[in-house]
Amino acid sequence: MKILNKENMNPNNSAPVVNDESKPYWEAAINGKLLVKKCNTCGEVHHYPRTICPFCFSDNTTWTEASGRGAIYSYSVMRKATVPYVMAYVTLEEGPTMMTNIVECDVDALAIGQPVSVIFQDTGEGTALPMFTPA
Repeated sequence: MKILNKENMNPNNSAPVVNDESKPYWEAAINGKLLVKKCNTCGEVHHYPRTICPFCFSDNTTWTEASGRGAIYSYSVMRKATVPYVMAYVTLEEGPTMMTNIVECDVDALAIGQPVSVIFQDTGEGTALPMFTPA
């Protein structure tokens, strides 16, 4: 998966705070992999990464690599920002919907339901942010 360099980073984004619970997620992201959590008790997949399943409250969860493919569920173009950008909810093939940015695109050509694929933005601080681009 592609990793964009820090020079192309939207000035509205910053490096995440990494803790013990989320460390595997951010380590995978810097290597171009998108992880989600899967509950071994109820079988549901969830995102954002956390130990406790939001569906059944089990702590029997494991990291699973996502395909990196999804579809735009909703989006908004922030045109009044110094550098316009797109905030979006993307529903992954695996099921969870995540908040993200849509990058490297014509913002006027985006559409609900449009297929997208993950791309990673290097923060320059040892982490990378998952974003999406039209597939």
